[in-house]
Amino acid sequence: MTIVIWSKFDCSFCERAKHEFKKRDLSYEERIIGAGWTKEQLLEVVPNARSVPQIFIDETYVGGYTELMKSGKLDSQ
Repeated sequence: MTIVIWSKFDCSFCERAKHEFKKRDLSYEERIIGAGWTKEQLLEVVPNARSVPQIFIDETYVGGYTELMKSGKLDSQ
C-alpha cells in the first residue's frame, strides 16, 4: 500500500490521520506544506483543496481525515 499525505505543521487532523497509519504499521510519505512543499503544488494535485490533510492511497484520492475513516480502506489493515 502506497500512502501520501499532504499536511502542515500544527494540524490536528493531520496528526490523527498519521496516528491511524502508525497504529496499523503502515508507512507513508508526508508532504508538509511549508517544509519542502508548497500550497501551489498541492493545488496542482487537488485543485479544490481547502484544508489538510489531503490523502492518497495507491494513487487514488481519498480526501481528508473524515473521508479516510469512512472509506474503509484501513479496515483490513
